[in-house]
Amino acid sequence: MQPRNMSMSGVVDLAAVKAAQEAKAKAEQARAEAARQGGGAGAVSPADLVIDVDEAGFERDVLQRSAEVPVVIDFWAEWCQPCKQLSPVLERLAVEYDGRFLLAKIDVDANQMLMQQFGVQGIPAVFAVVAGQALPLFQGAAGEQQIRQTLDQLVQVAEERFGLTGLTVDPDAEPGGGQPAAAAPAGPYDALLEAAVEALDAGDFGGAVQAYKNVLADDPANTEAKLGLAQAELLQRVGGMDPQQVRKDAAEKPADVQAQIAAADLDLVGGHVEDAFGRLIDTVQRTAGDDRDAVRLRLLELFEVVGPDDPRVAAARRALARALF
Repeated sequence: MQPRNMSMSGVVDLAAVKAAQEAKAKAEQARAEAARQGGGAGAVSPADLVIDVDEAGFERDVLQRSAEVPVVIDFWAEWCQPCKQLSPVLERLAVEYDGRFLLAKIDVDANQMLMQQFGVQGIPAVFAVVAGQALPLFQGAAGEQQIRQTLDQLVQVAEERFGLTGLTVDPDAEPGGGQPAAAAPAGPYDALLEAAVEALDAGDFGGAVQAYKNVLADDPANTEAKLGLAQAELLQRVGGMDPQQVRKDAAEKPADVQAQIAAADLDLVGGHVEDAFGRLIDTVQRTAGDDRDAVRLRLLELFEVVGPDDPRVAAARRALARALF
């Protein structure tokens, strides 16, 4: 699978990238098949957008979930009258926002440790956790307009800075992640996806990019096509590089944003995932303005290449959040 016009000198492990793509495609197919049989964890029901969280489940239900969707935390108590005004508004908005955030309700009487860890001085208190990082939103029974403005800012930051687009909500899904059994029709994109893989095998990265874009033009949520496009575009970028020169530029010019971005691409294609992420996160910390945005956007693209289920992506999202905030 050696691509045309490439001088990689053993640095780029294209076979590893191809294998990763195939493994992730198989995983997506397995999840889709499980969902068709009623046992998948695909779309969630509206009832799943509001959850009760305790100390034992906090890491699983809040920290881990915050790598895929912003989690809004409502600290409340039964005796708190303002809480009884605020909580129903938050619950209604969680459903209205259609999966763009998840609402986690924490009873402070039963979870004193969490209350202390967040530094809650009074309730109701509302926080958000994005990519593992806690952000205070507001305290007290705020008006609905203020709440909406705050939530709009939250989901915008989560999407633009971390690529978190939220959960898929299916009104017909059963609460708890269960899906009613239904025969899903085969998609009309098998031929295009196969053509894209064949183009990758032949080193025709431009052809692969176009094939994946053709699928996404009709089906923007197609997971396999999104993953394939990110990988094909990465290989297309790397194909014109001189690896030795890229490494030399990155070492000699640590403040050169484009040099660090190019080196990160090489890191990833060579299988050095954590090095690629770490290089770009370090560059985010040293930059500002348009330069910082360029690095952040490339990092989000590399997250797509590796895939959201990879624990290295979740860890890097948390590190990115610390660098940005």
